[in-house]
Amino acid sequence: ATCAILCGADSWVEVELFGTSKQEWFASFLALPGGIPSHDTFGRVFARLDPDAFVRGFMALVRSVLPTLDGQLVALDGKALCGAHDAGDTPRLLVSAWATTTRLVLGQRSVADDSNELTVVPALLELLDLSGSIVTADALHCQTHTAQTILDGDAAYVLRLKRNQPDTHAAVATFVAATEQ
Repeated sequence: ATCAILCGADSWVEVELFGTSKQEWFASFLALPGGIPSHDTFGRVFARLDPDAFVRGFMALVRSVLPTLDGQLVALDGKALCGAHDAGDTPRLLVSAWATTTRLVLGQRSVADDSNELTVVPALLELLDLSGSIVTADALHCQTHTAQTILDGDAAYVLRLKRNQPDTHAAVATFVAATEQ
């Protein structure tokens, strides 16, 4: 399933088709006594996975590929998943942490339907070892708690500040003006 998804499979039917087309290769390192599982089997197995255990395993895989984020730029961003909703419902929103240099998703968290990105960013940040990285995020995340969580993770941050936070914007503008002289 992982290989198929990395190669662009978007459904369990496509995962099965990919497996069947690469069955000889998979058989060179996997025991496949019943052949490639059906798309229904893939769906049932993944539906029963414990999401937290899956995240832990995924994070271990990411750490084996990218053991340190030292000097890396990590971008936080929320995206609505096109087509991931029922008619009339709002689409599912995922917040991702993306290592821009290596082009690797480090982790994701789903946002509850009655919430927003701010509720999942702290949990996502705490899931990652951000030591030595620089974390970027859009203006929504220009929050004291977010900045502190990043600093607690031994990372630096670049958080966008807009004028819709007039007191903070004025304080930063005054500071920048004072340092330019």
